[in-house]
This record gives sequence, C-alpha cells and structure tokens, in this order.
Amino acid sequence: MKLLDLQGYASPEDSKTHIRIPFELEEGCGKLNLRLQYTPKKLENREKAMRLLKDSYDLYILPEHREYAIANADRHLPLKNLITLSLDDARGYRGACHRQDEVQDLYVSEREASPGLMAGELVPGPWSVTLSLHCIVTDTCAYRLEVWTTEEDSI
Repeated sequence: MKLLDLQGYASPEDSKTHIRIPFELEEGCGKLNLRLQYTPKKLENREKAMRLLKDSYDLYILPEHREYAIANADRHLPLKNLITLSLDDARGYRGACHRQDEVQDLYVSEREASPGLMAGELVPGPWSVTLSLHCIVTDTCAYRLEVWTTEEDSI
C-alpha cells in the first residue's frame, strides 16, 4: 500500500535544514519500504564550485592555511548535493541513512532492516521521515520520497 509519494525542490538556501514528513502506519504491515532519490548529484559548473569553495574556506579555514586550500581546491571537486534520511516510529528513533547515494532503496521489518535502520516491531500509528538537506550546491535539486508497505516480511 502506497503511503507517500512526495516530490519537492530544494535550493542552496535550504542547505542545513530538515524537512519532517509525517505519515500513518496501519496495522498489519510486514515491511516498510522507502525510496529517496534526488537529482542532480553534482555541480557541473567549475567556476561556481570554485567560488563556493573559496567562500567556505573563508568561513572554516584559518587565514594562514587559505592559500594552500585554494591552491589545492581541485581535490574537493566535484561538489555534490547531499540529502539524507532518518526514520522515526510512534515510539521514537528508528535510524538514519547518511549516505551519498542519490537513489536509496531502504526497508525495515520486524526481522531485518537496511543498514542504518533498526529492525523491530512495525508499530501502527504516527511515523515520520526526516530529510536532512545537508548541502545543496546546485541552483535547484529535485527530490522524491516514496513510502509503501507490504504485508510480507521479505526482502
């Protein structure tokens, strides 16, 4: 049964923010499936990437180390968008998947779960997915979150 099919867009101003997406899990769920995908992954504009890197060096690197950082900035390219997912059930935290993958197929059931998520009873009631928009470096980043259930506890 499909529970969520949410699509949205993020911009650089959304970096370092979270989007909490509640949903309701009904009785009889054997396996909860989640799919997070976003695009684009990489910032292809080298000039913009270098400008962003320089701005971050000004914020986070001591002045005496900035010249070295700028001279070696290529090792930080390409810059990438990063959106990660965490999951909570009616009782609390069920895990987080802080991965670089732009497409993540995840699941949780009573017996098994994707790495980062905790297997256990699929408690009926309010659940939520939190998307953490760690870094959006492209002008826009489209994301889609799908959540669905199956009755069977199988992979």
